[in-house]
Amino acid sequence: MAVYTEVADDELASFIASYGLGAVLSCKGVAEGVENTNYMVDTEAGRYFLTLFEKRTSPEDLPFFLGLMEHLAERGITCPLPVHTQDGRVLGTLAGRPAVLITFLTGVWHRRPQAIHCAGVGRALAGMHLAAGDFKLTRRNGLGLADWRPLYDRFAVSADDIAPGLAVTIARELDFLETTWPRGLPDGVIHADLFADNVFFLGDTLSGLIDFYFACNDALAYDVAICINAWAFDETHRFDPERCKALLDGYRSVRPLNDAEVTALPVLARGSALRFLLTRAFDWINTPAGALVQRKDPGEYLAKLQFHQSVANAKTYGI
Repeated sequence: MAVYTEVADDELASFIASYGLGAVLSCKGVAEGVENTNYMVDTEAGRYFLTLFEKRTSPEDLPFFLGLMEHLAERGITCPLPVHTQDGRVLGTLAGRPAVLITFLTGVWHRRPQAIHCAGVGRALAGMHLAAGDFKLTRRNGLGLADWRPLYDRFAVSADDIAPGLAVTIARELDFLETTWPRGLPDGVIHADLFADNVFFLGDTLSGLIDFYFACNDALAYDVAICINAWAFDETHRFDPERCKALLDGYRSVRPLNDAEVTALPVLARGSALRFLLTRAFDWINTPAGALVQRKDPGEYLAKLQFHQSVANAKTYGI
C-alpha cells in the first residue's frame, strides 16, 4: 500500500455516495507497501479501505483480483470483500484511476512474528491454495522468471549504486535460475505477496489475509518459497530455522508437498529472493519524488539470496 494519487474531498464524497454508506467522516492515506494508492476511509456505516490502482496494475487484471477475493470468502477464507455500489458495481473510477472500496478486517500484523504465527501462516496459505483450486479465472504471473531479466535491464546501469557488485550478483543469479528453474510442479492460484503486513492476527490467532493484487497462477511451492523469505528471517535478515519449520509444518498439515516440490524449494527460494531484490532495487531508484510510500531496502533480499545460495537441500528449511 502507498499513496501516489491525491483525491479531492468533493471527488471522494461523490464516489462514496454511490455505495449508500452515508457521509465520509475521515480519510487517511496509508504509506505501507509500494504498488497502489490506498486510503482508510471512515463513513457513517463503518470503516473501509479505498484502493486506486496505479499504472503498474493492468485494468484487465482487476476482475481476477476482485473475483478471487469473493471466491475465497465463499469458501471460508477470511479476506477483504469488494463492496458493491447501489447499482451493483464493484469497480469505479476516482481521480482518473480505477478504484474499489473493500471491507475492513480487524486485527494487527506482527512486525516480529514468532513460530506460532508462522505456523498459522502456513496453514492459511495451504487453505487458500486449496480453496482457489476451482477458481475459473486465470492470470499470468507478471513477475515470474521470464520477467526478471527485462526488469533488471531497466536499472542495471545503476545497480552498483545500491550495493557494490550488485550488478554482477544479479546477472550471475539470473544465469543460474534460467537454466535450473523447476518445471512441472503442481500449480494454481498463489497469493505471491504474503508478507507480514498482509496477514492480520487477533492475539496469536490468524484473523485474515489481505492484499491480493499480486495474485496469479504459478507453482504452489513458489508461494511457499515466497513465505519462507517473508517469514523465516529475523529483523537482522538472519535465517530462523524454528520459524521456517513451523511455517512448513503448518502448510504441510493442510496440503502435503510432494517430493518434487520439496526438492525444488532451495531453487524456488533463491528465485523468490531475487524477484523481491529486483523489484525493491527498481523502486529504490525510481520511486517518484513526493510519493507517500516507504521504500523498502533491497539489501534485505540480497542477504536472503546469499543465504539460499548456500542451501544444499530442503533439510535446512526443516523438512
